[in-house]
Amino acid sequence: MAMRTGAMHVAKVAKKYVTKDGASRESVAYLLWRTYRDGTKVRHETLANLSALPQATLEAVRVSLTGQALVVPGQDLEVTRALPHGHVAAVHAQAKALGLPALLGPAGRDRDIALALIIARVCRPASKLATTRWWTDTTLADDLGVADATTDEVYAAMDWLAGRQDAIEAKLVRTHLNGAGNPDRLALFDLSSSWVTGHCCPLAARGYSRDGKKGLPQIEYGLLTDPAGRPVAVRVFPGNTADPTAFTGILEAVKDTFKLTDMVMVGDRGMITSARVEALRELGGYGWVTALRAPAIAALAADDGPLQMSLFDQANLAEITHPDYPAERLVACRNPALATERARKRLALLEATDIELSKIVAAAGAGRLAGAGKIGVRVGKVVGRYKMAKHYTLDIAEDRFTFTRNEDQITAEAALDGLYVIRTTVGPEQMDPAKVVATYKSLARVERDFRSIKSIDLDLRPIHHWTETRVRAHVFICMLAAYLVWHLRAAWAPLTFTDEDRPDPADPVAPARRSQGADHKAATKTTTDDLPAHSFTSLLAHLATLTRNHLRVAGHDTSGFDLLAIPTPTQRRAFELLGAPIPLTLK
Repeated sequence: MAMRTGAMHVAKVAKKYVTKDGASRESVAYLLWRTYRDGTKVRHETLANLSALPQATLEAVRVSLTGQALVVPGQDLEVTRALPHGHVAAVHAQAKALGLPALLGPAGRDRDIALALIIARVCRPASKLATTRWWTDTTLADDLGVADATTDEVYAAMDWLAGRQDAIEAKLVRTHLNGAGNPDRLALFDLSSSWVTGHCCPLAARGYSRDGKKGLPQIEYGLLTDPAGRPVAVRVFPGNTADPTAFTGILEAVKDTFKLTDMVMVGDRGMITSARVEALRELGGYGWVTALRAPAIAALAADDGPLQMSLFDQANLAEITHPDYPAERLVACRNPALATERARKRLALLEATDIELSKIVAAAGAGRLAGAGKIGVRVGKVVGRYKMAKHYTLDIAEDRFTFTRNEDQITAEAALDGLYVIRTTVGPEQMDPAKVVATYKSLARVERDFRSIKSIDLDLRPIHHWTETRVRAHVFICMLAAYLVWHLRAAWAPLTFTDEDRPDPADPVAPARRSQGADHKAATKTTTDDLPAHSFTSLLAHLATLTRNHLRVAGHDTSGFDLLAIPTPTQRRAFELLGAPIPLTLK
């Protein structure tokens, strides 16, 4: 009999059968087959039944027969490098979903570096030099082709991005402020500041520091967002710019750069002052939602004014009118919780001021402090620290000092505790009083963006750059990173402590309340999917543990291959929420 020749392989043969008792069963056998051709037919010859072999041995036989080399784990297979991948892959996937690469500009070296800087700012905010060192230890640098980027190239990419800022922001504004998602045509604006290192930045100046860094030069920057708090534009100003001046700057951008009309600008009472309101009137086509300052509220609350406490007997808000505000609606609100807190804080500050002023009285009486000038300096420091000068009557002489509380002034201020008045040009057919209040309170979303940009997520401060263009580019990169973070936080809400279903308050004046789902996540530290609940930063850190590993066979000169680590359920869920598969590479 001629010896048959042909390839051998391991075949899995499964047969189904029915037992005597009617149960359906399946038998599986692993057979060593030789395949040969008999005329026009392909036949199989069984050489051995391998079913009794252990699974590992059976797999080794199968692999050997395919011609592949057998690898002994831990001996023959080497991991030449493992790079953090999950966090940059997730942020890059979100950037692609938003069309951010195309938004930045035409493909090229500058765009790749700029995109890498934005993604790095989300994943690991640091100085530009530290960033270029960090991204080579992740898959970001290799996949975007920026591993060899020099410091000069990074600065050139920043200059390139700064030159495209108006075009990029114009597209964001058209999408989010001028689109169907903003039927009320609202634009929120607020101002913040951050300190600057060095002494060469032309924008650095000393002004009111919102970071509490007194005496240090700073810059100021205003953020324009849609009603949901999504950043769409940013403007940088010298550090001594007043809020109304900054508002004028963003208004010029809205009108001249973005070509928007019929917008309703929302800003706080320090931003949209009476002078800015008049400027808006002169421009025409722009409305506003803002609040009155304390002196204006006091005038409305005078004995013959329309703002009387009886308005709040049944509700915490009431709409009033006054001839000083023609073609405007005034919505007066009283927040009892805020009134209680302000009364508590005032009393604490008054008591602290009394203690310090009493020390000065004793020092002057004992002769340890003499001269009206020296006494006045000490007194000025105390009342300046606690900001209580308006509540005291001070008597300073060369050898003595006395003080008394101005009870009439204290009583008058206390009468306005918890009161605020919102002024707007939006008609009642578009917004009822409750929605006017909610719109003004939505400025808290811009404040949340500032916290994200400055400290929680993106670490914009301090500013290390010296030239005006680089400072503006740095702030713009942080704004684009905040745009990414806004969408990532929304997508990953089921995995984080974010309140996904915050209930609409029955009383718009009262503080917002959390949903039961958010309370459950906070109490159990788990999500509704029984996964560990994370903060945004800890979720990014967990995603970073999803590595891309480069493996090779020991003793072979081949380049090897890349293999992702097995994702955890949380990592897998994070990419599912982004609507993207876990990619092996970013491109």
